[in-house]
Amino acid sequence: MLRKTLTPFILCLVSLLGSGWENYAAQPSQVSVAATGTLQKMIVENGSITLDLDLNGLNGSSSLVARPVTLHFNAAANSFLPILVFNDLLRAAETGSMSLILQKAAGAEDNAFSYTALPASLRASLGRLAIEKMDSDAPVDLVVRDSKSGFVFFNVEGAQYDYDANAQSFSITGGRLLISKGFANALGRPADAGATVGKISIGAAMQPIEVQTLVNGETKSVVMPPLRGAAGADAPTLVSGPDVIVGDLPDMAQFGSNGTFVGLGIATTSCNNGNQALNWLALPQIDHPVIPQNLYRMSSGTSNNERFE
Repeated sequence: MLRKTLTPFILCLVSLLGSGWENYAAQPSQVSVAATGTLQKMIVENGSITLDLDLNGLNGSSSLVARPVTLHFNAAANSFLPILVFNDLLRAAETGSMSLILQKAAGAEDNAFSYTALPASLRASLGRLAIEKMDSDAPVDLVVRDSKSGFVFFNVEGAQYDYDANAQSFSITGGRLLISKGFANALGRPADAGATVGKISIGAAMQPIEVQTLVNGETKSVVMPPLRGAAGADAPTLVSGPDVIVGDLPDMAQFGSNGTFVGLGIATTSCNNGNQALNWLALPQIDHPVIPQNLYRMSSGTSNNERFE
């Protein structure tokens, strides 16, 4: 969000990982600059998630006996939790998120679990939870948060990532659910921050949104396959032919300033919303795709709502 003092600004458009030929060459930790092969950027087509929780630990009980309950979720279709796969091997999981759709809960003791056994704040957010992959410099790799408020309930540690090229499936196992500092404060038990109260597992079917052919580190071609199952309440209907759309805006960062002018970079993840494969053409070819962007804000007045800039 821009501060009020930054009224005039310069917007520098930067497309990262999915919107240009040169992007993956800038990722030496993920793919060698001299690599030859096929690099795929993939997102979640569908999936299932389980949260195995200890209700006693979650509610601050001093009992040494665990009271387990398992929450089952489906992943929202076409979730932008991206991974990079090079020559069928997992190379990196990128920053992104996956919304969770609650399915059911089962108590191990009597299979008659009541959601009232969960802390009130967590119970109120069950219908809008999301898993977020954090930046590489974040203290934890994954968090479980409320997708609307951004409130973090659990940090995830110790998760193991795996990819099966034959099934095009991605899994995350062994992740420990740790009470976040904010959740511990909300529970009135700040000392419980970092306490382990369960584990998480994820299994997802993946689909490629971009396929690059590299020869000695140089991109020779980029193809964007059509999204599978893109039609639905939360996604546009596939159109005839190829159709470039912005599927996600994963990041925005400031890149320097000059007086009251600020340079901003916005990362875009492009997708093909058409029913035919799209060949991504680079400059100087005249039929390359273009992604126009504009940035607006409300400004001026005590509530910053007088003028639309």
